[in-house]
Amino acid sequence: MYGFSSVEKGDYDLESGGLYPGISHGENQLRWGFVRKVYGILAAQIVLTTCHPMNFVFLGLFTLCLSVTIGVACANTQGKIVLQALVITSVVVSSLTGYTFWAAKKGKDFSFLGPYYSLLLLCLFSQIFFPIGSTATAVVGGLGALIFSAYVVYDTDNLIKRFTYDEYIWASAILYLDILNLFLYILNLLRGLQSDG
Repeated sequence: MYGFSSVEKGDYDLESGGLYPGISHGENQLRWGFVRKVYGILAAQIVLTTCHPMNFVFLGLFTLCLSVTIGVACANTQGKIVLQALVITSVVVSSLTGYTFWAAKKGKDFSFLGPYYSLLLLCLFSQIFFPIGSTATAVVGGLGALIFSAYVVYDTDNLIKRFTYDEYIWASAILYLDILNLFLYILNLLRGLQSDG
């Protein structure tokens, strides 16, 4: 009637409700546009990471360097373990992203966790200076996977509520790093478990 299409009974329009409590309709529409842009860029980065190296030119040196690093890590690992890590990472990221959108809609806020995550990350990176065996590699891999799973929630919450509309490149890069680190730690966890087995 007024140029709006009606949603059939039983269908749910994800963007019709507020993204989180207290957001105006106009702000909600702008925020959804921002979210779509970030996930579009993120999808392009992930696709280019898994494609032939000639495609890396399109996304730049940043994605190229990280893709080569991931490629080297995967080349030195059995294909079965890489595939398992990829599937686990996909399920974890999808689940945590869905949870964060649901939690934001319910009014939950994860911004207070930032300092704690930074401290945990510093502790995790301190293990670089100490040689560890396969059991410790699995433990560190598990801890790293937990920390970067938490970062996916934290940074997705920032995407929904705190990044400005011009920060879509920065938001995409942060989520990209969260996902790559999560993948690498899951890969290390699986390699450590295989070495012990």
